Amino acid sequence: MSDSQEATSPVAGIGGPAACVSKVELRVSCKSLLDRDTLNKSDPCVMLMVQNQGQWTELDRTEVIKSNLNPVFAKVLMLDYYFEEVQKLRFEVYDIHGTHSIGTRDDDFLGGVECTLGQIVAQKKMVKPLLLKYGKYAGKSTITIHAEEISGNNGYVELSFCAKKLDDKDLFSKSDPFLEIYRINDDGTEQLVHRTEVIKNNLNPVWEPFKVSLISLCSCDDERKLKCLVWDYDSRGKHDFIGEFYTNFKEMQKISLGNKVSSVRHSLHRVYSFLDYIMGGCQIHFTVAIDFTASNGDPRNSCSLHYINPYQPNEYLKALIAVGEICQDYDSDKRFSALGFGARIPPNYEVSHDFAINFNPEDDECEEIQGVVEAYQNCLPKIQLYGPTNVAPIINRIAKLAAGKEPIKDASLYHILLILTDGVVTDMADTREAIVRASYQPMSIIIVGVGNADFTDMQILDGDDGVLRSPKGEPVLRDIVQFVPFRDFKTASPAALAKCVLAEVPKQVVEYFSHKAIPPINPPCTPPQY
Repeated sequence: MSDSQEATSPVAGIGGPAACVSKVELRVSCKSLLDRDTLNKSDPCVMLMVQNQGQWTELDRTEVIKSNLNPVFAKVLMLDYYFEEVQKLRFEVYDIHGTHSIGTRDDDFLGGVECTLGQIVAQKKMVKPLLLKYGKYAGKSTITIHAEEISGNNGYVELSFCAKKLDDKDLFSKSDPFLEIYRINDDGTEQLVHRTEVIKNNLNPVWEPFKVSLISLCSCDDERKLKCLVWDYDSRGKHDFIGEFYTNFKEMQKISLGNKVSSVRHSLHRVYSFLDYIMGGCQIHFTVAIDFTASNGDPRNSCSLHYINPYQPNEYLKALIAVGEICQDYDSDKRFSALGFGARIPPNYEVSHDFAINFNPEDDECEEIQGVVEAYQNCLPKIQLYGPTNVAPIINRIAKLAAGKEPIKDASLYHILLILTDGVVTDMADTREAIVRASYQPMSIIIVGVGNADFTDMQILDGDDGVLRSPKGEPVLRDIVQFVPFRDFKTASPAALAKCVLAEVPKQVVEYFSHKAIPPINPPCTPPQY
């Protein structure tokens, strides 16, 4: 800014209600949007749609940015986040004419994209091409969605800015100033934090106070550099630059306290959340283990639990798909281990309680959930259902994999083992021992009982009613098993099953890494305490 202009001055105050559920802030920007207007550029707005029971409804929308094909939207879109649900989202970009109503004409639609909230938080920053109707690309248009978790740990700050003696950029009137605040990230990129309203015809503007989360403002680092720009608004999108300055939240605090900074600082032990680990780079590896014991019935018989009905998936497939669809968002390579137990397998038809259903012992992984489904269907004609129902070997296998060859030093990987079985396990003592051992590793176990057997004895493995112990009396380090009979959800959707069995996983992930005192790979900063 010029010497004649006083620095824009902030006033800050901290507060923040704790949230019961994880809340996620989404910030949206677009590049190379289609130009639908004849005389000016498009005036874009992004609408956020959520899917409930198959129906898309609008949840929120950004502001309209005039005459801009590369808009960076200031409006923050906030959602509640649930790991155990597939939260389907759709972002639609429209060219707005006059009022803020969304046009119905095809030429108002600039493109859209569908994804899940899980995909966004797992990537933290997601860039997707925009698609028109019928899957046609909207030129080179892209949308970027950036996610940040808002929790009781980071709170909110209220800021108010004013400026004095700004340059007059208009010929027949005074400037129409507005302010933009950008956070400077570790990689040097800039993230828009807030854009104020425009104050017409005023060289000494006082902008409206606004609230912003500390994680959004400065990643909870009070010395992180902030870039502030003042512009003279132009309705055609060609804003005139007035000036800029740099500051940080620590400086803002000094101003708000009249430079009377207390010498007392409180230390805060950061309790990391599930999303801290996921957005910090933790991957979730999904393994399914399927019961191929003879009690399931001959797969060629329609009464068999393994019968492949061309019109409707059996219970094994329903449970596999419901749980797998959620876990796949948190695994970047989308490859999943698929194992079987209790069958005689080729070439010698010896009983195995731990085999790859794709019959490749060197690589038991399948491409995406559909690959697991195909491997399951292909293996059924090649095996002989037998017994007994021993699951300890597979639990031990995944626990050994989770433990790795070196002591675990970072939060890069967590395992979920889904066991699908039609009866009470035969090797109960060995299974209890295996679960106790596994409770020391980064893994969770979900057991779904398929069919109409009496699963009463299986409840012992789910530590909800008491602490599971090994046959020698050693307790589990933490509760890692969730058991449910599939029949409890027969009248509900498979999504209800997944929601039930996966609800405890976020807590189990946090418990493991907290017990080991392992922070996220890229941890969020601890908020400053004053």
